[in-house]
Amino acid sequence: MNKLYYFLPLGAVACSACSSSGKKIPDEFKGQRPNVLLIYADDIGYGDLSCNGTSSVHTPNVDKLASEGIRFTNAHCAAATSTPSRYAMLTGEYAWRRKGTGIAAGNAAMIIKPDRYSLADMFKSAGYQTGVIGKWHLGLGEETGTQNWNDVVRPNPADIGFDYSYIMAATADRTPCMFMENGKGVGLDPNDPVYVSYEENFPGEPTGKDNPELLKLHPSHGHDQAIVNGISRIGYMKGGEKARWRDEDIADSIVSHAIRFLECQQDAEKPFFLYLATNDIHVPRVPHERFVGKSGLGARGDALLSFDWSVGQIMETLKRLGLDENTIVILSSDNGAVIDDGYKDRAVELLGEHKATGVYRGGKYSIFEGGTRVPCLLRWKGTVVPGVSDQLMSQVDWFASFATMLGVQVPQDGAPDSKSYLDSWLCATEKGRDFVVQQNLQNNLAITDGEWKYIPAAKGAAINKQTNTELGNLPKKDQLYNLKSDPGERENVVDAHPDLAEKLRAKLTKVIESGVYYNK
Repeated sequence: MNKLYYFLPLGAVACSACSSSGKKIPDEFKGQRPNVLLIYADDIGYGDLSCNGTSSVHTPNVDKLASEGIRFTNAHCAAATSTPSRYAMLTGEYAWRRKGTGIAAGNAAMIIKPDRYSLADMFKSAGYQTGVIGKWHLGLGEETGTQNWNDVVRPNPADIGFDYSYIMAATADRTPCMFMENGKGVGLDPNDPVYVSYEENFPGEPTGKDNPELLKLHPSHGHDQAIVNGISRIGYMKGGEKARWRDEDIADSIVSHAIRFLECQQDAEKPFFLYLATNDIHVPRVPHERFVGKSGLGARGDALLSFDWSVGQIMETLKRLGLDENTIVILSSDNGAVIDDGYKDRAVELLGEHKATGVYRGGKYSIFEGGTRVPCLLRWKGTVVPGVSDQLMSQVDWFASFATMLGVQVPQDGAPDSKSYLDSWLCATEKGRDFVVQQNLQNNLAITDGEWKYIPAAKGAAINKQTNTELGNLPKKDQLYNLKSDPGERENVVDAHPDLAEKLRAKLTKVIESGVYYNK
């Protein structure tokens, strides 16, 4: 597909949100182009932030953001794992429709191809300066395993609409463990080139499996290959010593580059779109020394404090630069919570009464609500009335909703699953989606209308034994839950309400049949 940009005249589409007076935004807001900052957390569950009322960790900066905007209690990412949820958010297409969108290896090729019309393309076509900083986990380069990590790796985020990128090459527990700025490894010494393999180790390189005495953090399952910063990872890596990150400094590095990006926008003629994807609280959880021991919940709780600090630093920067009131800030997470995700960081032992997914069952990897029901906040100071929305919402709709606000007509084959719910995002009392489709680790699907949740019978293990997560797969029986009376999805009432199950099954089938569907 060629990237074609279409514009509607300014003022052709109204920003139908609540104004500070409680009324609809007046005509002068039509076609307005506020800055947009998307803070996308990693593995933070619905119950992990204190603004949702179930956390044992106090997150004051997030709480302040929530008090000044809309807090969504029924917002969903598109999938219960990282790569597919990010893919769906940035393309407006459910990841299960397309092969190769599962959890990406560290040496994966670029998953969003340059000919795809992306969320960044949409903002760029509307005259925005665009940037992505932090975790990427959507692949780089033309072909898996063939990247020359010592040169500019193409394609990279610049090829899907981002003017600037400072990203982790993959994700924290996978090699290569270095940042990439505009496609080039940061801090690489040409006399010490970096090499990456997911096939076999390099001669003489220690691994977590063979050299556990070199580790400061030991794996609980997997994660026993290349050792970087005293922590073994998935994948092998040789060289690039000066470019390798220190895990304790990852949040600081992401925040400092985000602040630098924002400072460059202070007097810019263009508005900006910044996709700020934190590493917190993905494994390995090794927060900076100033947070260690402060939460009482071990490394996982300390990483939540690190995340909250990051939010505070960014919000203070917006205020200092005078960008505070003309910036829409969205905060959410890529999937639900997971406690032990591969390292012996005492997260399970120290969990105590903390409910990382709130009242919801499952978590990361799961088809149950804990897999995709995530924290979600939206603040537009002085424009959006603060409040709480219980409306059913999906991250996949950010694409079409912002296109509506900006008067950008998305190409016919762009963002096929994204629908505009601009009113609902900007006003807590406006009705949200009629239904949301959910995806788990096995690419099994479910559908909910906000009250009833239907999960078709599907193959796959019932429990991820490594993470002790209920996946929600039942191979021989459909499931139906009333989320109003049973938010924890404990009582399967499919036999008592076959008509409701059939109605939701028909809706899900219609969604599936509206495009290509791959169930791997």
